[in-house]
Amino acid sequence: MSSRRIAISLLVVVLAFGAVVAVILALIVGIWIGGRNGDLVPEPFRSTLVGSNDQIVVNEALDRINDSYYRKLPPGQLADTAIAGAVKKLNDRFSTYFTPAQYKKFEEAQASSFTGIGVTVDRSKRGLLIRSVYKGSPAKEAGIEVGDQIVEANGRSLKGLTTEQSSQLVKGPAGTKVRLKVVHDGKERTVVATRRAISVPVVASLMKTVCGKKIGIVALSSFTSGAHAEVYAALQKLKKQGAEAYIFDLRNNGGGLVDEAQLIASAFLSDGPIVTTRGRNVRTRTLEATGEPIVPKAPLVVLTNGGTASASEIVAGALQDRGRATLIGEKTFGKGVFQQVIELSNGGALDITAGQYFTPKGRNLGGKGVAQGAGLKPDLLVKQPDEATKDLALRAALAKLGGCAKVN
Repeated sequence: MSSRRIAISLLVVVLAFGAVVAVILALIVGIWIGGRNGDLVPEPFRSTLVGSNDQIVVNEALDRINDSYYRKLPPGQLADTAIAGAVKKLNDRFSTYFTPAQYKKFEEAQASSFTGIGVTVDRSKRGLLIRSVYKGSPAKEAGIEVGDQIVEANGRSLKGLTTEQSSQLVKGPAGTKVRLKVVHDGKERTVVATRRAISVPVVASLMKTVCGKKIGIVALSSFTSGAHAEVYAALQKLKKQGAEAYIFDLRNNGGGLVDEAQLIASAFLSDGPIVTTRGRNVRTRTLEATGEPIVPKAPLVVLTNGGTASASEIVAGALQDRGRATLIGEKTFGKGVFQQVIELSNGGALDITAGQYFTPKGRNLGGKGVAQGAGLKPDLLVKQPDEATKDLALRAALAKLGGCAKVN
């Protein structure tokens, strides 16, 4: 090859390389300019280089606040505040932004662990009514019993607070102490418990013999990952012990994973639909019963109340619609939407409403949009007064399955 041709080839390579570099530099400059002032970028390239008009003005406002505010803001505060504000303006009580710290706590809850004293509670007029005490827990060691009411935590009255607000005052970092004023049958006492990491038993089970009939009871606290395996194991154990009928307790179970709802409902259904989900950016799908049911035909009661929500309503709704179970207790929460967790680059996450769900008969249990709806109406309504120490719904279920007029 002649020296002239070699020189021309080298020139072409250099020009091509220069063109690539120029394009890259133009892209970088365009993005930088767009981040500072999107109006300087020509319209045909604006959306590609700097995003939509909404993104441009948001970035501009955040930059202006960061540059002009009278004091320096902590790293990440503007992003956290902006995202949380955007989610709040959706007016959707089910959609949430988790900061990195909050998302870590959320993941711990999904793994069924927390730091506290180890009890399950219901709201009462004066505070928290103890429904169960975990074995070997700080509460058990402090002498707290089922039927006790916690009315003060570290000197602060719980009267008038929500269950969540009261629970947060009782919970706390592992190793710290909490002083509780407890009332039982009108008598007050003070106990001190040392908080520690609690592994929450997702499933509790026991056998009751009523009027000569063995009735297996399984209570599920949440639809966390792997919950179905614990439900299956509890049902298998009760079945081997000779259970003739079953009670599935979903009271105060706020839900969890939709796929777990499918698997748990499949313990009682041999085939057919369980739930249909639909959303704007998620494909419509109908989840059906899968595998061999553990309890396909034995009489079944599902216990519900106002805390029965989301995945719990999916299971209870499927069993009611398919004629597989009798619902006893109070009407369910009335949540007709499901959420999708989207992790963000800052370590936080969005828990955003992604669609609606429908029972096998096509019922959506929520209200208009994301509003709370009518929920599931129990086949047998049994109300539980705040101050009642006896479990009225459970007694009604045992009476029905045992064939007794009344259970003491």
